[in-house]
Amino acid sequence: MQGEIELFLLYLATERGLSTNYQLSKRSSLERFAAWLNAKGDSAPGSVTQQILSAFLISEKKRGLSATSIKLEAVALRIFFRFLRTRGCIPSDPAEKLPLPRLPKTLPQPLSRDEIAELVAAPAGDTPLEIRDRALLELLYASGLRIAEVCSVRLENLDEDGGVIRVTGKGNKTRLIPVGSAALEALRFYLDNARPKLVSPRSGAAIFLSVRGHPLTPARIWQLVRQYAKQAGIRGEVHPHQLRHSFATHLLSGGADLRIIQEMLGHASIATTQIYTQVDGGQLKSVHRKFHPRG
Repeated sequence: MQGEIELFLLYLATERGLSTNYQLSKRSSLERFAAWLNAKGDSAPGSVTQQILSAFLISEKKRGLSATSIKLEAVALRIFFRFLRTRGCIPSDPAEKLPLPRLPKTLPQPLSRDEIAELVAAPAGDTPLEIRDRALLELLYASGLRIAEVCSVRLENLDEDGGVIRVTGKGNKTRLIPVGSAALEALRFYLDNARPKLVSPRSGAAIFLSVRGHPLTPARIWQLVRQYAKQAGIRGEVHPHQLRHSFATHLLSGGADLRIIQEMLGHASIATTQIYTQVDGGQLKSVHRKFHPRG
């Protein structure tokens, strides 16, 4: 099966233009399946059935893989065998009706307002990198940007007079988002006092620059958020998307209209935004006690 896997990966790289990380993920899943199949004494793609694929996923579950990881493996098998069938390498597609594991629905875990305040105050120094990091954290929370949107935001996207920032999100859709006074002040200070010290000939117009003058990467932003969350004494593993969750949750609890939050988050469907309307039982009881005449 290794030859078919290499052919498939070549297709992902050359015809689909997919990222190296995506290719590596699919290679890992398919090579695990090929090794499992070979151990069973059969490595021919044409002899694979849906029952064999299901047995492999069951074995992965027994091995301790999470539902999310198993779903990724099932997706890899689906697109791999669809590719082989389309190219005429196999007579039929055994993965066509392969069911995908259902993932448990989990609510976003926003940070509290106090935790947000401690997080954005963590880079308290006056070095160019600490000034940058404070502006970065303020913007992530103030505008609810996705991590990829933060990495790609450019100088011309920020309207300081209007207090808004223009970003291009999923589906290549552009939206304007308010920045807020605290974030705008932090950005202005960074742009005036710190960014010029980070600029290099290859910097371009990216707002947030690394120590070498390159645009910040998603991986580096992940590291910075975790670093400052730990420094602020926030329990658990904090990630950049939690700032986006917190942005939406705090807006909603403050009385913002869900449609407005949907627009600022860049959600194509209101159903995606509605996850923030779900509250815990304690909050419901608190509201009932406060407002019901017999609470």
